[in-house]
Amino acid sequence: MSGGLLVAGTTSDAGKSVVTAGICRWLVRQGVKVAPFKAQNMSLNSFVTREGAEIGRAQAMQAQACRVEPTALMNPVLLKPGGEQSSQVVLLGKPVGELSARGYHGGRQQKLLGTVLDCLAELRGTYDAVICEGAGSPAEINLRRTDIVNMGIARNAGLPVLVVGDIDRGGVFASFFGTVALLSPEDQALVAGFLVNKFRGDVSLLEPGLDMLHGLTGRSTYGVLPFRHGLGIDEEDGLRVSLRGTVRESSVSPPVGEDVLRVAVCAIPLMSNFTDVDALAAEPGVVVRFVDRPEELADADLVVVPGTRGTVRALEWLRERGLADALVRRASEGRPVLGICGGFQILGEHIEDEVESRAGSVDGLGLLPVRVRFAREKTLTRPVGEALGEPVEGYEIHHGVAQVGGGEAFLDGCRVAQTWGTHWHGSLESDGFRRAFLREVAAAAGRRFVPAPDTSFAALREEQLDRLGDLIEQHADTDALWRLIESGAPQGLPFIPPGAPA
Repeated sequence: MSGGLLVAGTTSDAGKSVVTAGICRWLVRQGVKVAPFKAQNMSLNSFVTREGAEIGRAQAMQAQACRVEPTALMNPVLLKPGGEQSSQVVLLGKPVGELSARGYHGGRQQKLLGTVLDCLAELRGTYDAVICEGAGSPAEINLRRTDIVNMGIARNAGLPVLVVGDIDRGGVFASFFGTVALLSPEDQALVAGFLVNKFRGDVSLLEPGLDMLHGLTGRSTYGVLPFRHGLGIDEEDGLRVSLRGTVRESSVSPPVGEDVLRVAVCAIPLMSNFTDVDALAAEPGVVVRFVDRPEELADADLVVVPGTRGTVRALEWLRERGLADALVRRASEGRPVLGICGGFQILGEHIEDEVESRAGSVDGLGLLPVRVRFAREKTLTRPVGEALGEPVEGYEIHHGVAQVGGGEAFLDGCRVAQTWGTHWHGSLESDGFRRAFLREVAAAAGRRFVPAPDTSFAALREEQLDRLGDLIEQHADTDALWRLIESGAPQGLPFIPPGAPA
């Protein structure tokens, strides 16, 4: 087998990432050597590969679905928003500068097409199949001229396209039809068909609509995936999704001890790698909430200040909302606070930033004896160490360089009483360390909480990926999907007017 596929979507958050991962896991279980690919990703959730390259976490998750190591080839262009109008451009795993949306789409993006195609070609030369993920919608007609991630990559690489639609939002038939009808004849020729995602109810009630869609477009529906809770792993974009009120908790089993443990995560602006708390939420009896008001910290046993692409901006936001004062009170009372990456920097005494915000000298919250200076060179590493008597692995993605002037050593940061800080993302995925940390938190909070002795975050992640593979295997037309990946889009697909505007 030698082939590829582009998984596009009618909208952002239609389910492209999880469908791509599901197809990858289904293929690898069939003995296919497969790799994921996303030409351009916009996300604040990123990961560091073993060679020290920064890519989107979604692609790292998809690589895990393929049972291969993630590399920069799998996500050659990563855009990390720094606000509404600009993003840091990460090319082949390394930052190359900041660009406005107009500057990027006005010329820089198209110049990256050659690099993107070279990466895809290298993957296709190494693997039996490459499953590509699009971005947003392929029918964004205002951006088609410079597109390198949807139909631009499909046309240049000759990839068949499967369009995913989220039926839970409503209007999926109109979205499918309209997506095809707004593409040029050349682009339409590559759109093989559709995949319905997040369906609730009796599929037989949907079948008349699918038949009519086929009659209108000449294209088949390759499957109807049922709605499943708990599959939104490694979300791409914390800007589009409001996390206010979101609760993550283990649904596997009740608490081992007598109490639950409540974790409040400050939903700071430009929050990055909020997936760090997924390992906490995987523990039976741990309830994780994203909060934005000081009163919501009152009953929390642990408060997490997560990473951010805007440390100074997040610090200002905490002060404006009264959360900064609430954090200071917590620390003075010996109640647990954990700062990760940007959150760690916020908890320190002083920040010198002429790189990210260009704000110059800014006072931090003063909860940890740490001074931070932002360097132009970004730290991208995969450290290994020990804390609380347990081995720990993590990854670092930051411009801030921390000078620790006291406290008790904690990973690369420090601890003062029950205030903890580190630059290490992903450390809580180390099971022994996570359990030891939660025991400390429970003791400080006076909770009779006991971590489960056998929770394996890696095993839970594998179970989630297998569930995605099961969805494809059980609810998609895998024979037709196989032919599509191997042979490309069917010949003679009809043109649906009006097509793309001139």
